[in-house]
Amino acid sequence: MVKTAWVFPGQGSQAVGMGADLVPLPIAQSKFEQAEQILGWSVPDLCQSLDDKVSNTLYTQPCLYVVESILADLLLAQGHQPALVAGHSLGEYVALYVAGVFDFAAGLQLVKRRAELMAAASDGMMAALIGFDRPQLEQVIQDTADVVLANDNNAGQVVISGTPPAVEAVLAQVKAKRAVRLNVSGAFHSPLMAEAATQFHQVLEAVPFQEARMPVLSNVEPKPTTAGVALKDRLVRQMTGSVRWREISEQLPLEGIERVVEIGPGKVLTGLIKRTCPTLELVNLSSYNELVQAGKND
Repeated sequence: MVKTAWVFPGQGSQAVGMGADLVPLPIAQSKFEQAEQILGWSVPDLCQSLDDKVSNTLYTQPCLYVVESILADLLLAQGHQPALVAGHSLGEYVALYVAGVFDFAAGLQLVKRRAELMAAASDGMMAALIGFDRPQLEQVIQDTADVVLANDNNAGQVVISGTPPAVEAVLAQVKAKRAVRLNVSGAFHSPLMAEAATQFHQVLEAVPFQEARMPVLSNVEPKPTTAGVALKDRLVRQMTGSVRWREISEQLPLEGIERVVEIGPGKVLTGLIKRTCPTLELVNLSSYNELVQAGKND
């Protein structure tokens, strides 16, 4: 049997129309109704909104959590089970739900509050760099105050985060094939999120974390664990800590993983993993139709 990991994308993978083909399904209807009671608005309606409300942080994170959780539920209902799970930033919450660390409602309540706090963060800036000299980048970041490596996605793609002057200073000094200033409200995954993280910590502390049913690789500590206490501690650190996705990718083959299934919209994570681990089999499931086809091919 092929040892498989499930991975879940985060903010940036959302798309208008995502989850549309899930709406008629009984499993999905139940989750969408539960989500509307918690959020006060309809996830399917918002995802279909042509004015791209789904790209507003306040809505993006809950929508991704709900849609990805439903897709994972459908896979589980088909009898599939991952040997290991991981998620990129927001996606880590879906991974923890799938691992049974908390239930759907508890996870969504956490994501709702996380989205509110991150959407309200007005200080800071983020930028993606593609094709750069890593030692030079690391040295410039080390020599520049108020900027950090927020997302270490793979050897050739990272995101930096910090105050606008600090981020601009790094961009001015580091040669990259491409540099993109991200349209986000704050300096996510950096010490500038400390106040939001403190408020979120209080919310997180009230939620009991169970032992995980399968190992989880966390963003801030990409070593597998099933311990609920450790997983909560890692999640506490996630808002201000770096997303160490390159190291998560490197860990997959060390855990005997042969296939990686990205569950959610887009192909961001499999694209990142492909560069780090080119021998792994990569599968994308972003819709019910793709899930059905994957089931036929098993």
